Amino acid sequence: MKLLEFTSNGIYCSKADVYLDPWRGVKKAIITHGHSDHARWGSKSYITQIDNVPILKHRLGDITVSGKKYGDKFQINGVTFSFHPAGHVPGSSQIRVEYKGEVWVFTGDFKTQDDKISTPYEPIKCNTFITECTFGLPVYKWEKPKIVHEQINNWWAENKSNGVTSLLMGYSLGKIQRLLKNLEPEIGNIFTHGATEKMTEVLRSKIDFPKTNLITRDTSKKEIEGNLVLAPPAVLGSAWSRKLGITSTGYASGWMAIRGARRRRAVDRSFVLSDHADWDGLLSAIYSTECENVITTHGYTDIFSKYLNEQGLNALSEKTEYEQETPETENIK
Repeated sequence: MKLLEFTSNGIYCSKADVYLDPWRGVKKAIITHGHSDHARWGSKSYITQIDNVPILKHRLGDITVSGKKYGDKFQINGVTFSFHPAGHVPGSSQIRVEYKGEVWVFTGDFKTQDDKISTPYEPIKCNTFITECTFGLPVYKWEKPKIVHEQINNWWAENKSNGVTSLLMGYSLGKIQRLLKNLEPEIGNIFTHGATEKMTEVLRSKIDFPKTNLITRDTSKKEIEGNLVLAPPAVLGSAWSRKLGITSTGYASGWMAIRGARRRRAVDRSFVLSDHADWDGLLSAIYSTECENVITTHGYTDIFSKYLNEQGLNALSEKTEYEQETPETENIK
């Protein structure tokens, strides 16, 4: 029997009777990170990396959850588990599973670039590597983050000089905080939508962010004018965004590398900034594990596993219920 298997409830370790990022409620769940497609309500108990505990409580409510530090080993029915940095968003982890000398690693979502708010990705040696491949095509290759953040700050500064408000959008856990951390507050004031402000406040105890101002019904257009507003993608074209006055809209996502996605998103400026590994990041992560087997879980799974097989690896894809992320599904992150 395989150490981990794919079932109708999620990725299951029968030896320990525990699930990894299950997509249905189970008795015991081990969770990689706080995004809604990986951390779902309904399980009786949760185990996660300790920095992810407040995120899970914020998103899932009154749950039974325990936290472990990175690298700390814990056993369930003789199976050894540990969390290791995934670099995806704050508190995100890979899950290492070991039994009788056999080691499997499940990445959840990950990236190899350092975003300055998440503990950087750490390669883990293993026999079998279960990996996402959201951007598993050669066309996806990221710029250095410093260059993208300079583009964002220059866009904001230009808008401010013209008296235009900058509306910058990204998903509420991870992307917004990454943007906020790298904004230049000397340009102007930073305002936030309620959804992004709440998530940022959960993380402020661990991460030093610039000051933000929550937009309320009492906030005037004059206060916001020329400044920058951080909000989730769902606000685009909404009554809430129209109340901001004259705006230039921007969107930060890896999907903005593709012209069609930029056109569908219909914003004034697009910034290619992803919290997932690009093509080179995926390949470097896989080779650094020295694994014999690769299982792809979500993204361009069939194409990517076919390529890996052509390179001499033993690769296959498995069906999961993690979101096949698109520019549209980023709205729910």
